[in-house]
Amino acid sequence: MINRLCSALLLASAMAAQAAAPLLVHTDVFVSGKDGYHTYRIPAVETAPDGSLIAFAEARKYSAADPGHDKQDIDLVFKRSADQGAAWSAMEILEDPGELWSAANPATVVDRAAGRVWVFYLRSRPGRSTLTARPGTDDFQTLARWSADNGRSWSAPIDLTPVARDLKDPAWRASVPGPGGAIQTRTGRLLVPMWKTPFANFAIYSDDHGRTWRRGRQAAGIQGGNENQLVELANGRILMDIRQSREPRRWLIESADGGQSWGPPRPGLPVTPVMCAIERWTLQARGDDRNRLAWTGPKGPKRRRLAIRVSYDEGRAFPRERIISHQYAAYSDLTILPDGSVGVLWERGVERGYQFITFTRLTRAWVEGSATGANQ
Repeated sequence: MINRLCSALLLASAMAAQAAAPLLVHTDVFVSGKDGYHTYRIPAVETAPDGSLIAFAEARKYSAADPGHDKQDIDLVFKRSADQGAAWSAMEILEDPGELWSAANPATVVDRAAGRVWVFYLRSRPGRSTLTARPGTDDFQTLARWSADNGRSWSAPIDLTPVARDLKDPAWRASVPGPGGAIQTRTGRLLVPMWKTPFANFAIYSDDHGRTWRRGRQAAGIQGGNENQLVELANGRILMDIRQSREPRRWLIESADGGQSWGPPRPGLPVTPVMCAIERWTLQARGDDRNRLAWTGPKGPKRRRLAIRVSYDEGRAFPRERIISHQYAAYSDLTILPDGSVGVLWERGVERGYQFITFTRLTRAWVEGSATGANQ
């Protein structure tokens, strides 16, 4: 009798704690069909120096198709939030390159010393995709802009195409940032993940706050690697997390020289082919209790059930997992908010894919605790 009573009390206590745990709040930042665009895709999010948030997306005018497909027209747009993602500003267009042109694939980073937010992206001519761009031409450009006022205004575009691509290579069609996943290392280097067609992975970098840029060497031993993100490890090495299309998992490679060259690949997390996000969450060297890397991607099947996973051993294993949503989920990007929580900007769908680009704030207590507050 006493054992049954204790069990009942424990169950009641657990149920009460679960009921008291707040549900995750999913805030739709971009809604397909709104503001004159058919579909919004490819999210990127950054925490500006003043603590505000900037959310970027591709605004696809005529269909959900990628750049250069089906007479597509894509503008690069953004919104800002001053309250940790609870509310967002009206949409602004960062770049509209012209009818049937595309401005796409944003990747962002903050230069802490200069107080600037950088965004890197591609610009492509009408009808030119990563597979149909002509080598040695400006069919596909790699561009960058910066903001010194936390995203309120932006510089003119800076053409990094000659750095990001070997224009003399007769096979090199296009170079593409991330999307997402650019970083500043502890040495101050700005480092942008890049991929090319034919597929290969590398990075471009600047050691003088963006005045000059260089291209690192391509990673070897990877077949079918493309969309990628970067994170700096506790030991100063750089980890690149790479989408691949040949097997249902990621590729991981490391650099010991700040992204100038890369070691051999090893298998990463199992996931359907999709863009995933990786971010430095906590670091003992900064006074945190332990080292943490956060990673988001769909648990599946296919592009469904967005999960956050946490690594405590610098990306060797990700033992902590929470399901953020059981709905349709595709691309995602991460940022760390001023209060230490994680912000996720992700592609969400209810009845079909790509209906929303949604922001969700995750506290460490939710991610590492026993609450079951994920929306069903």
